[in-house]
Amino acid sequence: MDEERAMAEAAPETLDLRGLKCPLPVLHVRRALGRLPPGGVILVRCTDPLASLDIPNLVRETGDMLVGAARDGRESQFTVRKT
Repeated sequence: MDEERAMAEAAPETLDLRGLKCPLPVLHVRRALGRLPPGGVILVRCTDPLASLDIPNLVRETGDMLVGAARDGRESQFTVRKT
């Protein structure tokens, strides 16, 4: 179990959700969080403007941690850690 956690922390999974529209980005993030071990990290890249509301709300709902959020032009990036 400790090895699994160390691997998850060392190599975050990247979800490239650019081009997908609501509700698809949040559904993909929910599915990815479901398969991550505790301590696992995902980096989400998306262009849906509603993701800036939907993904933080999802993280609050699931009890996981939003580690970071940034916007670069049309693209938003979120870093989420599974608790």
